[in-house]
Amino acid sequence: MSNWIPELSRFSGPKYRAVADALTDAIHSGYFKPGNRLPPQRELADTLGFDLTTITRAYELARERGLIVGRGRAGSFVREDRAVATAAPAQYDEAMNCPPLPAGRSLSIAFADTVRTCLANEAEAAFHYQRPGGASHVREAGAQLLSRIGIATHADQVIVTAGGQNALHAVLSTIARPGDHVACGRFVYPGLRSLALRLGLNLVALPEMTGDALAEACRSKAIRALYIVPTNDNPTTETISAENRKQIADVARRENLQIIEDDAYGLLAGNPPLPIASLVPDLCWYIASTSKVISPALRVAFVRCPNVGQSMQLGAEMHETVVMAPPINAAVVAHWLGNGTFDRLVQDTRAEAAWRQATAREILGSGTFASQPEGYHLWLRMPDGSLAAHLPVLMRNTGLGLAPSDGFAVGGHSEQQAMRVSLGGPIGRSALSAALRALDAFICSSGERDLNPIV
Repeated sequence: MSNWIPELSRFSGPKYRAVADALTDAIHSGYFKPGNRLPPQRELADTLGFDLTTITRAYELARERGLIVGRGRAGSFVREDRAVATAAPAQYDEAMNCPPLPAGRSLSIAFADTVRTCLANEAEAAFHYQRPGGASHVREAGAQLLSRIGIATHADQVIVTAGGQNALHAVLSTIARPGDHVACGRFVYPGLRSLALRLGLNLVALPEMTGDALAEACRSKAIRALYIVPTNDNPTTETISAENRKQIADVARRENLQIIEDDAYGLLAGNPPLPIASLVPDLCWYIASTSKVISPALRVAFVRCPNVGQSMQLGAEMHETVVMAPPINAAVVAHWLGNGTFDRLVQDTRAEAAWRQATAREILGSGTFASQPEGYHLWLRMPDGSLAAHLPVLMRNTGLGLAPSDGFAVGGHSEQQAMRVSLGGPIGRSALSAALRALDAFICSSGERDLNPIV
């Protein structure tokens, strides 16, 4: 193994960290196996043209990550007990739309390193209950993020929640009462349907997400609020144009509607229109979650409330259900926002999603589904309803998440049969390609392929 030459251009940061990241990747990929002796530090330094202290720091960081052990003059070795730790099969829910894991394990490395930093610098705060709505420095970090994407925000308007679903539950509990009508798309995030049922709310499906459709709904019913995923909608992948956003904001202003802008995928888009919250900030509850752009395991989201008073209400509502977002995770996200790691991880997710979209177009055909270039789900028209019902069973255990359109339809059934295909999660590139080929084969074997994407 002494001939190992890491490709450091794939990794960012100081030289020692890039070497440690490359070593981590080589261990996780199986290039270095448990018990393997690593290249001597001086030899690797000479090969790379680095100072010995750089390689020493890299090996020390790998030891801190629990990947290698030093055995004195014998050298450094890959930990043999890692085989036990990684032998258990993965357990995850394929039905959930989850971001792909970037190549190079940048997420796990960044998380492990930042947790150590947080515990070294703020362990006392991280192990205690937080103030309702989140620690002040985390709220400030969220406010800076929201201001950066075009929504002028003060930290006192920001509430840190335990993920987007917790945020949505708290917002609906704050602004709506049983019997209220909430406008939304024909197909919606299932979490909204569940909350509407629990809270006794009536969902009003708009035929299209436009100002005119919203105005027509307001003429026929007393609409209390509008729920909208403005960029890369789940499940339809639709992104609302800047003009439509303005028209929707105008109707909300005229009708005094509350808007819940669940921008779960907005940070992945390369150049999205300005959020609706930037147009009607006093009527809009804007949700920015880390779950869909970095990882659902973080359980951290930021809610920008219309004003400080409503922020206090939301903080109290959120506190009654989950008390607080995980303090260590919230501190990690705040650190990432402060040192640029957050943007780098989002970029890693975006790049991986773009590769997966290109692979789907190559295998399934670019005219067979709707999608967004930086997204990781497809909205695939089904040739017939029976295939939509059977495909999830046929594709079980492939790692490809399939969810029929009936699971998203307001009312529980859709005349227009479709399938949300999730390209993310822990499924690797080769397994994804194989799963997409199997999906294509099942669709082709069912008869004719409908080449018109859903819009």
